[in-house]
Amino acid sequence: MRRIQVQGLHHITLVGSTRASAIAFWQDTLGMPFLFEQPNLGKPDENHLYFDPGDGRLLTVFTNEGRTDAGRPAPREVGCVEHIAFNVSRSTFLQAPERLTARGISFIQRDRGFMDSIYLQDPNGLKVELACYKFETPAGFRDADVLMTAYRLRLDRGDHHITDVHLADAIEALLATRDRLPA
Repeated sequence: MRRIQVQGLHHITLVGSTRASAIAFWQDTLGMPFLFEQPNLGKPDENHLYFDPGDGRLLTVFTNEGRTDAGRPAPREVGCVEHIAFNVSRSTFLQAPERLTARGISFIQRDRGFMDSIYLQDPNGLKVELACYKFETPAGFRDADVLMTAYRLRLDRGDHHITDVHLADAIEALLATRDRLPA
């Protein structure tokens, strides 16, 4: 049986509370420009806000002025979203704790071996991750190429998780596959 081949994430849509709350978090806190809004054509009592997360794709939020912020962690059950992650530069990542603290937003910072993460919650309890890879992907390759190669190296070596050594060796291995002139 033939499958449907996806080619990337088109957009994510969240159920939010009010227009002001969505704009305050997604644009004012996380810097995603508010692009436009229109009625939710599938549910007339909701508005549909569109934000740019930085890669030209969309993050959208359904809002209704009769709702209030949930103010509690979102459910973490089978079928629910655990969190959504957004890429940030190393310089932004290093500034994020100070900027979140200045806004009174609590967060948790974690080293994930191949990336660094900061976790926070939106006003409706959705866990949001600010993620920053610990490597620079060589031109002509994708982040996924580095990660898959580092993973294979980790398995071959019997290591617990991907570390800086696996990343450096993966990049070296990928670069060795490039055509080069003889020395």
